[in-house]
Amino acid sequence: MLYFSDFLAGLRLALRARYLWLAGCSLLVLALAALLAAEFSGRQPATVALDVGLSVMRLLLPLVLVLMTQELLSREFDRRYFLNSLTYPRPRHKLLLGRFLAVVALTLGLLLAMALLLALLVGQVGQGYAQGTPVALDHHYLVSIAFVGVDLLLLTALACLLAVVASTPSFVLIGTFGFMLVARSFAAIIELLTRNAFVVGDAESYRVGVGLLGYLLPDLGALDVRMVALYGSMDFLPADWSWLLLSSLAYIVALLALAVWALQRKRFS
Repeated sequence: MLYFSDFLAGLRLALRARYLWLAGCSLLVLALAALLAAEFSGRQPATVALDVGLSVMRLLLPLVLVLMTQELLSREFDRRYFLNSLTYPRPRHKLLLGRFLAVVALTLGLLLAMALLLALLVGQVGQGYAQGTPVALDHHYLVSIAFVGVDLLLLTALACLLAVVASTPSFVLIGTFGFMLVARSFAAIIELLTRNAFVVGDAESYRVGVGLLGYLLPDLGALDVRMVALYGSMDFLPADWSWLLLSSLAYIVALLALAVWALQRKRFS
């Protein structure tokens, strides 16, 4: 495989950067959050545990992918490791895409581990209380996790782009999380202003201004389809879910292409 050597190098760097410790802490936080949420829930503890668990996953996994991107790419340039890795006669994009695949493998691997742990915990919680609307841990749950995976892929592509163009590793964290917060919330803000125009003054112009973000950013908020698993119905999928996935994948390709172009033009001092 063309990028296999850089992929393996990325995995080795991640292990040296205590990825396993970080993954273990993430799993521990997930378990504690889900169990405590179920314990203090008066009704439907399995639903509450699953809801809180998915929220924890959507918060912790972007942090993990950003830290791994900083270690595998940002510090490659910050510590001048490129003097060795780019010395050989090979294209620069091979390094970038190999490290991107390593971050993707680490992130999605942790996503699967957290999804499995959460399913086991929720199943255990659900045995002690018969809910009127039980959670669905079958293919409905897999669909919810798959949409989370697409969200993480897009954030990983963005983090790789920022790692190439940013002058400091900390900007990767700030830029990725800033993008994530805006992309996950702007659609909800537009809907809020549409239904409740009294929230702010001149709500229409504010709503139009925020709506312009829809032409520039992917709607990551729509990728949160946890209701499918919480209530066991595919009716909670967005009506345009196929277009949503296609546009997100296109955005991933565009970000990677831009990152490759930026790395090709990057001048190292």
